[in-house]
Amino acid sequence: MLKLKDTTTRDAFRYGYLLNKMYPYIKLVLGRSILLFLLAVPLGLLDGVVAFSLRPYMDFVVNGNEYQTFELLGHTFKLQAFFIKLIPIAIVLFALVQGVLKYICNYLSDWTGNKMSNALKVDLFKKLTSMDTKFFDVNSSGIVLSRFFTDPDTASKNLINTLKSFILAIFEFVALVFVLLFNSWKLALIGIGVMGIAITPVILIKKKIKNVSNATMVVSGDMTTNFNETFAGNKIITAYNLQQNQNHKFEEQIHEQFDLTMSLTKRVGWMSPIMYFVCSIGIAIVMNYGNSLILSGEMTAGSFASFVTSLLLLYKPTKSLGLTLTNLQSTFVSIARVFELFDLMPEIKNSQNAKKLDGVGDIEFSHVWFEYEEGQPVLKDFNLKVNANETIALVGNSGGGKSTVVSLLPRFYDINSGSIKVNGEDIRNLDIENLRNNISFVFQDNYLFTGTIKENILMGKPNASEEELLQAIKLSHLDEFIGTLPDGIDTVVGERGASLSGGQRQRVAIARALIKNAPIVILDEATSALDNESEAIVQKALDNLMRNKTVFVIAHRLSTIHSANRIAVLNEGELVELGTHDELINKKDGRYRYLYEMQFSTGGV
Repeated sequence: MLKLKDTTTRDAFRYGYLLNKMYPYIKLVLGRSILLFLLAVPLGLLDGVVAFSLRPYMDFVVNGNEYQTFELLGHTFKLQAFFIKLIPIAIVLFALVQGVLKYICNYLSDWTGNKMSNALKVDLFKKLTSMDTKFFDVNSSGIVLSRFFTDPDTASKNLINTLKSFILAIFEFVALVFVLLFNSWKLALIGIGVMGIAITPVILIKKKIKNVSNATMVVSGDMTTNFNETFAGNKIITAYNLQQNQNHKFEEQIHEQFDLTMSLTKRVGWMSPIMYFVCSIGIAIVMNYGNSLILSGEMTAGSFASFVTSLLLLYKPTKSLGLTLTNLQSTFVSIARVFELFDLMPEIKNSQNAKKLDGVGDIEFSHVWFEYEEGQPVLKDFNLKVNANETIALVGNSGGGKSTVVSLLPRFYDINSGSIKVNGEDIRNLDIENLRNNISFVFQDNYLFTGTIKENILMGKPNASEEELLQAIKLSHLDEFIGTLPDGIDTVVGERGASLSGGQRQRVAIARALIKNAPIVILDEATSALDNESEAIVQKALDNLMRNKTVFVIAHRLSTIHSANRIAVLNEGELVELGTHDELINKKDGRYRYLYEMQFSTGGV
């Protein structure tokens, strides 16, 4: 299973491949993107207008002629003095047009970038929800958030913005180069050659950009995880005075992020002064050679002023091209990371021609071996047959494999060898959604989502009738509690159900399981965290849930499992005893008897 922080972004330099991958999302905004890029063309070209207009304007001012002539594409044109005087007004109008075009381009850029980003996020979220439990075991929340939420923004918004900037810079470059050539092709060769030399260092840093971008993503993910843990674990932090520890961890992450940023700055930051230095050499050569052209009569003062202005303005798109290419490389690194995610495949998936359960009968674990980490088996040759409508209790010391057994039945994980069968059919041959629809869960710490009590209950069966909802509330003994709330069942429970007590959260979870009405029920330490009064109420609700069901009960308090049909005792991943409470308690030197006596002798009832 891929650890997201171990990204290789191997496709970061395959630009055609990545653009092809992005095309379905570009297609969503293709019309507006084309309009954006088309508008960027005149917006870039307009930068050459001011420089171009200086030649006739300066020559008129210097020479005082009634008109000025110039040749363009083999034709001779004359500008009357009256029209030349309008050039300053025309420049203002061009600036106004340029401002309007910039506004439209910026709006279209934001619109298309956000639209693409949202589409990417939706598809990535679908990918995230399709991943199996092991994926979430090996990846922190911060890394997941960074890869699934931040990278799509960078990939989409930066791609559109960078391409827009690239087109702007190209056509600014083209317009200004045209003015250079128009005024003097000899000087133009010098100026353009120098600019070409100035931009070449960009190709030398792309690998560094990739490495720093990946490392920054990991650090940002770790910082987000730290925030999430600080928020979720605030009581533990306060109770154990861990504030300084959390602060120190965050400071280290901030410093690491700073070092990465400055590492890239050291390698990229020198580009600008080098470009400026190289360009200044070009300008010096142009000015020196330009003087001789003016003195020889090959060039007018206006042509030279127009040329120098164009050359100075050309520095901006040249520098912009360098920065744009740098940003474009960072963007492609993010795109590569995004499409690495799309290549992820859940390890647990349906087999071909997956079957559906037609009722639930016996459940059999046969020679099951399972390990979370290679070479460290958690279950070893585990065998257990559970009859239909039987309640089986799983007991044993912590780490013995109890929770693992019930996690394997709904295929949260797949076994390494052996088989788990329902109605004689290996669960790996069953449709996963259908299999899980036949199982209800109540855990020790049940997760309630932000929303109302009603919304959380209906997650068990979204299309349940009002009668089914009320019945589930009654059987879970929630009705009296809900009756005390001003908003009743529409009361918002807050994030993770924080506004409810432990017993109330358990009963909401039981109502969710009741309304699902699945034939298999898994209770994983469902009452261990409750006080005696809450446990008594919750136990009544559980009794209603367990009626006429096949039930797996994991219980820390052995006093709560007397009513189980049989008790399976696990020790270090092996089934060591199986029988009723009376059979096992009377077994001399038995493991169950040892656990029971140890718990009661210490008052752990």
